[in-house]
Amino acid sequence: MRKTIRFVDMFSGIGGFREGLRRAGGFECAGHCEQDEHAERSYRALFDTRGEWFCDDIRKADAGSMPDFELLCGGFPCQSFSIAGSRHGFADPRGTLFFELARVAEARKPQYLLFENVPGLLNHDGGRTFAAILDTLDGLGYGVEWQVLNSKDFDVPQARRRVYIVGYLDARCAEKYYLSEKQMMQLLPRYGTERRAAECTTPQA
Repeated sequence: MRKTIRFVDMFSGIGGFREGLRRAGGFECAGHCEQDEHAERSYRALFDTRGEWFCDDIRKADAGSMPDFELLCGGFPCQSFSIAGSRHGFADPRGTLFFELARVAEARKPQYLLFENVPGLLNHDGGRTFAAILDTLDGLGYGVEWQVLNSKDFDVPQARRRVYIVGYLDARCAEKYYLSEKQMMQLLPRYGTERRAAECTTPQA
């Protein structure tokens, strides 16, 4: 029988990560962190949070007082990396909040990490920003994989491309989290159609 994985929901918003993990099954929320009072009110209206750990600002989170958990989730603020914003990256205080996730990960060493951000994170500052993130996670002992996925390919009525970053301490987890190109084309018909159309319109050398 599969063991239930306890997770902490950082930058929880109204609960996108939590709802996804609830639907996946086998996950239990140990607590969450959210600064926006309107999002926090919606979160508590949608989920039963009685008895769970809560913090309103990740910068104030005392890792030592947090409950036990195996998965650290976090859609850290994306405005600093989005092409729709000014793209100040780590020069923007919101851009440095990734390092608060790293601080918690270093203190508690959860087995798994699941982070989300805009695709612009990958090429921000010529790729140096993402390289710094990878270097930080590698220094903490995590193997890391990432992939850009679009919600419309998963029967969600919205085109929303995001990069999802998975980290793990157990090296046996390598290359098990994301679909291969062949699997994407087999399981996601729209992805396959778009991929084939792109190949047909790409000039041949």
